[in-house]
Amino acid sequence: MIKFIGIIPARFASTRFPGKPLVKLGGISMIERVYKRAARSLGSNLLVATDDTRIYDEVTRFGGNVVMTSTEHRSGTDRCFEAYKAFGSDADVIVNIQGDEPFIASEQIDALKDCFLRKADVQIATLVRPFDASRGFEALANPNTPKVVLDDDMNALYFSRSVIPYVRGKECDCWPSATQYYTHIGMYAYTREALASIVALPQSSLELAESLEQLRWLQAGYRIATASSSVATVGIDTPADLEAAEKLLSKNPDIYGI
Repeated sequence: MIKFIGIIPARFASTRFPGKPLVKLGGISMIERVYKRAARSLGSNLLVATDDTRIYDEVTRFGGNVVMTSTEHRSGTDRCFEAYKAFGSDADVIVNIQGDEPFIASEQIDALKDCFLRKADVQIATLVRPFDASRGFEALANPNTPKVVLDDDMNALYFSRSVIPYVRGKECDCWPSATQYYTHIGMYAYTREALASIVALPQSSLELAESLEQLRWLQAGYRIATASSSVATVGIDTPADLEAAEKLLSKNPDIYGI
């Protein structure tokens, strides 16, 4: 039986929105919302990895598992590995859950877990979302929404901030309906062996070019399995995103509540 643990990296010093794990959404801190929604899939096999005592104290207050980690990590992946070791977990697979997605759905975590349950050789998995062509080319071309192309077995071939694949012979406005595009959902899961290996890798040329850490793993020869999810979630990067999330929550408390 494969053992899973979920780790939520949560740092205070976000460039665009400092302190966002502690902001209130519907009267509840964002980190508590993420934790309790993730717990629907992972139960008590869940912890927060933070570099700030204010976040540590908040997680302790609502009864969650939490560990302090270094302020020097390059990414949430590095923070996850330190937390995994510090917590003394013996889990086989670590699920890296974004701390700024307060509407994360248990189905998304279950889809990631299923990648490892279905195939014994999976080392890394992530989520993708089929792009809705009705949103148009401008939304597809947004560089803050990474795109991904897949092989026939749903393994990632490449991730890019550019629109991939290129559709030859058609105007850009026609591209979204010309082929099925996929966008990346930044949630990962790794076997403990893979996680220990990838955090030791130096940054790669593709990663530095696109500012996407998963390209480091692909460039080093790792295969990244994917699961498709059409669940709509909201990432909180700015105060404006928080305002939009408040409106969504107020209209759909049964769907987005805890």
